Amino acid sequence: MEIRTRFAPSPTGYMHIGNLRTALYEYLIAKNKSGKFILRIEDTDQERYVEGAIDIIYSTLKMTGLNHDEGPDIGGNYGPYVQSERQGMYLDYAKKLVDNGSAYYCFCTKERLDNLKENNTEGTAFARYDRHCMHLNQKDIQKNLENNVPFVIRQKMPTEGSTSFDDVVYGKITVENTELDDQILIKGDGMPTYNFANVVDDHLMNITHIVRGSEYLSSTPKYNLLYSAFGWDSPTYVHLPAVMKDASQKLSKRNGDASFGDLIEKGYLVDAVLNYIALLGWAPSDNQEIFSLKELEEKFTISGLSKSPSIFDPVKLNWMNSEYIKALDFETYYSLVEDKLQKAINNKSLDLKKIGALLQKRLETLNDIFDLVDFFDTLPEYTTDLYIHKKMKTTEEGSLDSLKACLPVFEGITLWEETTIHDTIMALIESLGIKNGQMLWPIRTALSGKPSSPGGAFELADILGKEETIYRIKKGIELLEAIV
Repeated sequence: MEIRTRFAPSPTGYMHIGNLRTALYEYLIAKNKSGKFILRIEDTDQERYVEGAIDIIYSTLKMTGLNHDEGPDIGGNYGPYVQSERQGMYLDYAKKLVDNGSAYYCFCTKERLDNLKENNTEGTAFARYDRHCMHLNQKDIQKNLENNVPFVIRQKMPTEGSTSFDDVVYGKITVENTELDDQILIKGDGMPTYNFANVVDDHLMNITHIVRGSEYLSSTPKYNLLYSAFGWDSPTYVHLPAVMKDASQKLSKRNGDASFGDLIEKGYLVDAVLNYIALLGWAPSDNQEIFSLKELEEKFTISGLSKSPSIFDPVKLNWMNSEYIKALDFETYYSLVEDKLQKAINNKSLDLKKIGALLQKRLETLNDIFDLVDFFDTLPEYTTDLYIHKKMKTTEEGSLDSLKACLPVFEGITLWEETTIHDTIMALIESLGIKNGQMLWPIRTALSGKPSSPGGAFELADILGKEETIYRIKKGIELLEAIV
């Protein structure tokens, strides 16, 4: 049997992390077994439709490499792949359930239904339909239909016993049938509900594995009863635990948590984000953490999925993103950061490639560039306590001596490039009989004016140039002389 999975998002805005994880796992389940990954747009809820949301879905799948085998944009043998374009068939399938006694017409007005909720002793959230219309005779039903009385079609739930299904992650789930309400299948506007349309579409598209969030566990018995009512085989269910912000809060864009697009805007690499999301609920059989998409396709197994919620850890994502940045070949890396460097540095005489090279091993995100390079344009104001470093054995007095000693040496260099600067200053250190750090820390501090910087004394001097280096060394001397 060919494995067929589907990613069926609603076009309601951004691509949140949980949604992308679902798409990734569906893709991997299919590709691990040489199956098919299908894209279907579920747009039956027109009130929540957001203009441009479908473009976000397409662009996200393209960026991440989760290429679908069938979908609205590329077609396939089971189209249309947009639910609103399949609208006509849903009423026909609902009528089949009416004919076999698994569903019924409901003509109740909104006022009557509101009254049922208001008079429910357990509260409106627990209000259930009282099956008033299930007992209508065929003559009354036909009369209402002929008179165009508004209606919905409801699923007739069993009232005794229980309904069970097996989930790959959570095992056997059983729900007492008394807890199941007669859910609506076809709404008053003729559109199918999500719960009905996705069952019909999944069957007609030969979907074998359904991957979705654990919040749908309670709805799945209703789906299984629909499959049974039609005489169809149920798919394999894979329910995923929530992605959490912390131990008590779900990750949510509403609470300010980043969507996939936000993470990319913040300077995370697409491949790093995808790799990290893969590990939010799935554990490989070994200790490997860095995976290419191809490696994930080969190693992903459903058995590695966890039923425990996963906490989105920005620190771990930062680490993983930095590993991806480090692993890039320089030209690829530079193509990603060049525009940011141009925006961050106004002095166009500086060699941006040299600055970029200094940063590659130090970046957690591409946007870290802006905080790391601000001193190249203008020496920031700083205090002389930056010259004090226990490990380097530097003091303000000693730093002043070192800067005074290196100033004429810098002034005397004619070939200004890193190797010459290195060799000249190292010779000075040897002649003075001091530790390397006692000279290099003061120089680095004078050139950057910051407690840390990308690159050391030699790299910074080379990039800043002779004139600016000498200016900043003199500035450091002035600051130290004022307090020593």
